[in-house]
Amino acid sequence: MVSNASALGRTGVHDWLLVRASAMVITLYVLYILGFVIFADTLTYDTWRAFFASNFTKVFTLIALLSILAHGWIGLWQVLTDYVKCQALRLCLQLVVVLVLLSYAFYGTVVVWGA
Repeated sequence: MVSNASALGRTGVHDWLLVRASAMVITLYVLYILGFVIFADTLTYDTWRAFFASNFTKVFTLIALLSILAHGWIGLWQVLTDYVKCQALRLCLQLVVVLVLLSYAFYGTVVVWGA
């Protein structure tokens, strides 16, 4: 099997499993948020603030954020690898994607733990 340093997993099978696992986490998070929205009496700022003040919700939100970022990186890496044949352009685009995803991770962490 061929291993690529810029892939998130060690092999294609590992990346495939990471995408499936991250999709399951994202699905569970969406169901968790939908359950809160459906079963909450009123949705006010104070209700949302109390919901996101829970440590469980904060941790679950960060896990979902990391899952979204991993899912996005693997998908974009595969698209860039398949369709951008110029290696220099592909590496520049991958660098931009990594920087954007890292900024999302940093900003998301600040927002979630600041709530």
